Amino acid sequence: MPLFVVKQDITKMKVDAVVNPANPTLLGGGGIDGEIHRAAGERLLEKCRTLGGCATGDAKITKGYDLPAKYIIHTVGPVWQGGDCGERELLERCYRNVLALAASKRCRTLAIPVISSGAYGYPSEQAEEIAKHEILSFIDRHDDVTVYLVMRERRSAEKNRLYSQIEYFMMQNGISGTDSIPDGMFATFGNCANVDVMPMAAYAPVPTEAKARGAVYSGKRKTGLKKGSLAESMADMCRNESSLEDMLKNLDMSFSETLLKLIDDSGMTDSECYKRANIDRKLFSKIRKDKNYRPSKSTVLAFAIALKLDLDDTKMLLERAGFALSPSSKFDVIIQYYITNGIYDVFEINDALFAFDQNLLGA
Repeated sequence: MPLFVVKQDITKMKVDAVVNPANPTLLGGGGIDGEIHRAAGERLLEKCRTLGGCATGDAKITKGYDLPAKYIIHTVGPVWQGGDCGERELLERCYRNVLALAASKRCRTLAIPVISSGAYGYPSEQAEEIAKHEILSFIDRHDDVTVYLVMRERRSAEKNRLYSQIEYFMMQNGISGTDSIPDGMFATFGNCANVDVMPMAAYAPVPTEAKARGAVYSGKRKTGLKKGSLAESMADMCRNESSLEDMLKNLDMSFSETLLKLIDDSGMTDSECYKRANIDRKLFSKIRKDKNYRPSKSTVLAFAIALKLDLDDTKMLLERAGFALSPSSKFDVIIQYYITNGIYDVFEINDALFAFDQNLLGA
């Protein structure tokens, strides 16, 4: 846990295993398959000659040889034939077999391209959806594993239209967008071991019964939280001529205390919340144990999205951590666009942030 989406040269990623979208011979080919063979060296080809090929949907594992990765997991994806020839089932089987092999070797980090979306012609958005579904299902059961989904494809025309709407929204707020949205869908990262890439999200909705109980802080329920900003509270105390010592004794709840209260009020368990925010379990444990924990802004906003907070409550949670939403920040305006439109899918939000070369939500 969690899942990261990156644009990266998979042959340079320092992970326990990389996945090779191979052809049935396993002897190398075009695209990523050829790149992996060239980077891994002749010993990989020699080993693959002994494996007897690989059937569609199956997977086989070798050493990484000259790659930074310890292992290469080879799998053969289906060729797209219109969607009525069992392609989806075969593609799902690829991911399941790959992930099972990775688990058997106790791999903690894994880089996977979007299988079959290149020369094999599988529609890229469908292939991406299958990849995310299978990976998220796996890491839900293996929360000590981090998976990097390596992207290369441009977004569809539908995504480009959405990003144009976001760019217009930013222009209304006095911020210019990216100069080339269709050609600049992804930020380029360096070595994945050193880059602060942010996680993409599981997208399960808040349970209906939790909504019925009032899943997010509204100001009308008795949650024990003050409605209104910390700045307003401080100003009130100053007007009352309180001493600095009195002011410090009457601080609002901390970010950690506020977050835990919001989770309790939502009806979610801790694990449901941090998984919906796609936050690492270890990080959440630090937040829970330390009431004075100072999170990053992206972590705060990831929890706000997971809890489906409205804009006022998002600002309140940010204030508890010492942050604010600024009308002069491209990142902040994009977040406001999604919250005001009632869109709480962290994956979709991060997709847009990625396209506009912004930091992503999460930790």
